[in-house]
Amino acid sequence: MPKNVAPITDTQIKNTKPKDKDYPIYDGGGLLLIKTTGVKMWQFRYSRPITKKRTTISFGSYPEVSLQQARKQRDDARELIKQGIDPQEHKIELEQQKELALNNTFYAIAERWHKFKTEQGLEAQTLSKAWRSLENHVFPYIKDIPIAQVTAVKAITALQPLKNNNKHETVKRVCRRINEIMYYAVNTGIIETNPLAKITDAFSSPKVKNQPTINPNDLPEFMQALSMARIELQTRCVIEWQLLTLTRPSEAVGARWQEIDFERKLWSIPAERMKMDRPHNIPLSSQALKILEIMKPTSEKGEFIFSTARPPYNKPMSSQTANMAIKRMGYKDKLVAHGLRSLASTALNEQGFNYDVIESALSHVDKNAVRRAYNRAEYDQQKRIMLDWWGDFVEQASKGNVSLSGNRALKIING
Repeated sequence: MPKNVAPITDTQIKNTKPKDKDYPIYDGGGLLLIKTTGVKMWQFRYSRPITKKRTTISFGSYPEVSLQQARKQRDDARELIKQGIDPQEHKIELEQQKELALNNTFYAIAERWHKFKTEQGLEAQTLSKAWRSLENHVFPYIKDIPIAQVTAVKAITALQPLKNNNKHETVKRVCRRINEIMYYAVNTGIIETNPLAKITDAFSSPKVKNQPTINPNDLPEFMQALSMARIELQTRCVIEWQLLTLTRPSEAVGARWQEIDFERKLWSIPAERMKMDRPHNIPLSSQALKILEIMKPTSEKGEFIFSTARPPYNKPMSSQTANMAIKRMGYKDKLVAHGLRSLASTALNEQGFNYDVIESALSHVDKNAVRRAYNRAEYDQQKRIMLDWWGDFVEQASKGNVSLSGNRALKIING
């Protein structure tokens, strides 16, 4: 029969003294080794599951590792042996996993994702914009956390300041970028699943407040007011430019000469300037091209079509300039610059143009995710026909003598 060994106690361990040789103190299987230096090491001797060779595994020293902790590690080792697992090899594997996790921080994976996207040919400006958003809103919170330990709660907490500042669209965009990095980690075998897949659902979207707008029948009155308004030439031009191209105020004032293809009569806005981070092409009607002709003498040598009215002319005018002008024209609480898009949408829908073509011209994203993934049509030709009609409609509304772009009568549609 195996000899029963009484369990050791903390008092016994504290009272042990070093000897001329190292010696063990048994705790039912051997556990503590007293070194000649006085160091008290926790050790466990066992036979390897496959080779059956005798070996020893260390659990640390006393009192840094307590008696209870050492016993638990010994019991865990015994359980591994029962399962045919070598405790030493298991310990090495865990340490390697820990080291790998520490190297695979969220930031480290983000850098690899950034390099991958660069090699895939993603536009440099688009990538730069994405990286800046991560630097501003994500890295300060989860940069050094191993990506395997990045939880939904940690990511949501990082984005909370944006939510508190009502930056709802920015929250959505940053969520998409975070998930791109997480899915890159999944696809490269670094993590098994992405726990952040649904974090966007944690941020409720605000109720959409419709922008003040006017009825298409009121457009002639507005064009008359615009022609008589005491405003800068380029302010009037940018209002008509936005009206004719169906763009948002920030997109309109940020127009650059390099984005205009006069030969193809096309305005191509890069993804980094669009609300939904997608490039947008706008066929230019003859009326829109007339606006560009008017602006050429004052801004053609600069970068921006609608630059600031004062030197050094190297910045676009404020996106609020149009709003302030419209307000001074007597349209306070009746119409804002963004409402010009709603005005155009109403007129185009009433005219019977294809809904998808109208939404594409407005650079709206299909709310149906499945349909959005498969319906990538740009409707270039249909948009050109529609925007030509819209340019003529605006010209007709101006009575042919009050619009900067108006110089010919409109052929009555559905007359």
